Amino acid sequence: MFNDIGPLELVTLIVLAVLVFGPDKLPKLIQDVTRTIRKIREFSESAKEDIRQELGPEFKDFEFEDLNPKTFIRKQMDNDELGLKEIRNGFDLKKEMAEVTDAVHGRESESSSSSSSGSSGGSIDMTKKPENPRDERPPYDADAT
Repeated sequence: MFNDIGPLELVTLIVLAVLVFGPDKLPKLIQDVTRTIRKIREFSESAKEDIRQELGPEFKDFEFEDLNPKTFIRKQMDNDELGLKEIRNGFDLKKEMAEVTDAVHGRESESSSSSSSGSSGGSIDMTKKPENPRDERPPYDADAT
């Protein structure tokens, strides 16, 4: 909670507390504050237990920290049941980019040349403009919109 408070800041807070509350009231104030914090923690834990009991045995391992969206998403992404690790490991970005670059430049990549050898044998030339003798617009279809 107070991880970013340095020693100089801590000494400043102690001196300020002594000046505001006085040296005779400060120990009683510290006891009251710690007692209040302890009661709040006990109340919180009993409320969590009550909620777990009301949810039933299916939610016995339910953690309230999982309600934080970041924690929930992180926990679900680490879950092996979804198969996301296989998808992530099976995707090779460099290979995909090389295939796209080859397709744009009109070259055949190694994987597409072996798979297209059994098909029609032709490839689409992306650099050539389509042959359209007339530069007219396609007819407007009012029913399609």
